[in-house]
Amino acid sequence: MSASSPVLDSPVAAPRRRLPAWATAFGPQIVAGLIAGLLIGLLARSMPDAADGNPNWLVGTVTTLGSSYVALLTVAVIPLVFTAIVSSIANLRQVANAARLAVQTLLWFAITALIAVLIGIAVGLLTHPGSNTTVDADAAAAPKTSGSWWSFLTGLVPQNFLALGAKTTTTGGQVAADGTLSGVTSTTSLSFNVLQLLVIAVAVGIAALKVGEKAEPFLALNASLLAIVQKVLWWIIRIAPIGTAALIAKAVATYGWDAIGQLGTFTVAIYLGLALVFFVVYPVLIRVHGLSVRRFFSGVWPATQLGFVSRSSIGTLPLTERVTERNLGVPREYASFAVPLGATTKMDGCAAIYPAIAAIFVAQFYGIDLSLTDYLLIVVVSVIGSAATAGTTGATVMLTLTLSTLGLPLAGVGLLLAVEPIIDMGRTAVNVTGQALVPTIVAKREGILNEELYNAPRNGDPFADEDLVEHRVAAETAAGPDADAAAGPGAATATAKVPALA
Repeated sequence: MSASSPVLDSPVAAPRRRLPAWATAFGPQIVAGLIAGLLIGLLARSMPDAADGNPNWLVGTVTTLGSSYVALLTVAVIPLVFTAIVSSIANLRQVANAARLAVQTLLWFAITALIAVLIGIAVGLLTHPGSNTTVDADAAAAPKTSGSWWSFLTGLVPQNFLALGAKTTTTGGQVAADGTLSGVTSTTSLSFNVLQLLVIAVAVGIAALKVGEKAEPFLALNASLLAIVQKVLWWIIRIAPIGTAALIAKAVATYGWDAIGQLGTFTVAIYLGLALVFFVVYPVLIRVHGLSVRRFFSGVWPATQLGFVSRSSIGTLPLTERVTERNLGVPREYASFAVPLGATTKMDGCAAIYPAIAAIFVAQFYGIDLSLTDYLLIVVVSVIGSAATAGTTGATVMLTLTLSTLGLPLAGVGLLLAVEPIIDMGRTAVNVTGQALVPTIVAKREGILNEELYNAPRNGDPFADEDLVEHRVAAETAAGPDADAAAGPGAATATAKVPALA
């Protein structure tokens, strides 16, 4: 045999050049999308409108792209919520404390809402937003819809199997000499009620459990559909940087930034309250429960940023549920119930901070003094009012419920509409973050949080490697604490391929 081996003597093939990690990681892509959206929005804002008075082509383009991306996420809500809840109820057969989880979830919804509304009242009293404003009283106008304490009961009753609703809008139209009508344009839009969908899915899941063995094929099919929906959702999430760029560009180009001049104090007050909840209250709650603040915010970040630019808790719901399960380690059986419920009833931004400061604004603007009883009513409405308006949730609806409870003029809502899009971005981001926070806290308190998954490194990806974590947990459980010592050097080499999850 020759002393030299052709294999050893042959030149080593040059490694393929790979893109740097920052260019392929999801987090930097989102940041790049935000920066690109800001620049595109500034460019679109500087361009003149079209000749017919409509927005220029660039504004139209980013508006279409942004709304299309939110529509893609919204489409996933119905199949995701239905299949996930039915699957979770089927799996609750193995969970002895299901009722306790539900009670704890509602309790922590109320606790965090109470803290948020108290902060909102304090900020409103310190900043005097209604006194420090130059908004014209002529801007006051009664809203088209208003909140009602009966909305919760009516919102629970499904109108059809998938809680779908349709609305037809007719525009245009000319009456000819012979009395015929022409030139009419009708547009029909579909909507859905997540609260009703939740009720339907729970009913179907419980019925499947009661049926027993005959329902097993249905539950197996439902589990397969859930896996397919989650795969499609993953594809939608991967194009989030494009959707983010389009949504932020539209915000910069079309929202009424100039209106901040008249409502500057009010806008600052809202964002100050949101910042206190987001950067102080939430981190304190996380640390009190022995969890890493950095890991929580890095895990929830994809949903938070999408909520900020999309201004839609429902549109962000599929992503919120996914980060709660995959990044924060909340069991799917629990998260699939708690997160959709939170998307309709857990809104620290829209249902606590905003109505508290807005009610103080309206009272100060009209020169009405609020008593201690009025402030207590604001607290009560904010803590339980979001449930009362579930199904018709929205900041305006919640504000009208607060104003009508206090006896303040509903026309005051119109004073704040100029900055509605601007403050809605921050409100929704806080809403979405809180909807992931509460299930995480409850899961930790009940001892069902997967802390290996919570603390797993994400390495720029939107989600932790769930398979890796499950593999390590299973291996450690099967091997026991003395496995490395008993297995010898070979075992150390084998387990070295699994990176530490600290």
